[in-house]
Amino acid sequence: MIVWMTKKTLPTSLILHNIRSAYNVGAIFRTADAVGVSKIYLVGYTPAPLDRFGRPRKDIAKAALGAEKTIPWDHTARIGEVFKKLKKEKTKIIAIEQSSRSVDYKKFKLTAPTAFLLGNEVEGLSKNLLKQCDTTIEIPMRGKKESLNVSVAAGVVLFRVLDR
Repeated sequence: MIVWMTKKTLPTSLILHNIRSAYNVGAIFRTADAVGVSKIYLVGYTPAPLDRFGRPRKDIAKAALGAEKTIPWDHTARIGEVFKKLKKEKTKIIAIEQSSRSVDYKKFKLTAPTAFLLGNEVEGLSKNLLKQCDTTIEIPMRGKKESLNVSVAAGVVLFRVLDR
């Protein structure tokens, strides 16, 4: 017998801004499903589970293993539209990025509906986008590499913040 464990958490969504790898998008969908994310916003050139002709993308489906069908998602070219909608709904926008103003992700507590913003694998998030966020959190790095893969970072943060 399979028993589905569900925790009561505040509504949580993800904003994927200019993620270039379909495999990263698929992996994030899979993790988002595992932790109970309610919606994913795909922004800019982030690939969507359906191509421009409405056909399923095999590369995303391969990594997502069906999660792309269980989580509602929207795709839009402009991040400003997403920010405007979420702020109107009183959703806090939390960037996951290294910056001089970021705080350790282990100290972050969910206190309101939240959208986590993740950026491009190489460029990250611009200073302009970070200014528009309510908070910026980061995963402290101890090794020689400066960052984690975006899908790994999403998993680390989501399980820590949402699985309390």
